[in-house]
Amino acid sequence: MTKPDLVVVGFSGNALDALSAIEASFRVVAFLDDNAGLHGRDFEGVPVLPVAALGRFPEARVLCLIGSERSYRHRAAIIGRLGLPEARFATVVHPRAEVSRLARIGAGSVLLAGAQVVSNGVVGRHVIVLPQSVVHHDSEVGDFTLVGTGVIVAGHVRVGPGCYLGSGSRLKNGVTVGEGALVGMGANVLRDVPPGATVVGNPARVLR
Repeated sequence: MTKPDLVVVGFSGNALDALSAIEASFRVVAFLDDNAGLHGRDFEGVPVLPVAALGRFPEARVLCLIGSERSYRHRAAIIGRLGLPEARFATVVHPRAEVSRLARIGAGSVLLAGAQVVSNGVVGRHVIVLPQSVVHHDSEVGDFTLVGTGVIVAGHVRVGPGCYLGSGSRLKNGVTVGEGALVGMGANVLRDVPPGATVVGNPARVLR
């Protein structure tokens, strides 16, 4: 069976890390990136083009993989500027990820190998979940959030939209992480994190 075409926005480490998940269900036809130094290149025969070239692929599904600790707060605006209906965005789950039949995964999200979303867990729209991270029961990860490798989101946690959860971080049962917050690598979050704050350490504290 022929796989549907997919365009990846952002030619970055996230894109390369996600290839095995993407290629299980889609055929990548282009990488789009506004870094002019990348234009004219290709990766394994797939061209790297400016984002403005998206119109050349009207039938392709789209997945935005731009995002790091420096750029995560811009993900919503970048995706909004694409001007696409929600139905154009692909949802990608690696064959070795586990998603409960009682969980919900939003459009445009990607779960990499070993990621788990258990019963009543919710992963919002355009969320990136890197390998070996777990979203436990009755927890919610907000739209446009990035979840690093090996993150544990315990039960009944609320992570707001546009957040960044650094690799190896742990979020205690019932805590809330406010919109746009950054949780540092290895942080152990035992209490609520204010919107826009950066927290680090064990126990996690606001970095001033």
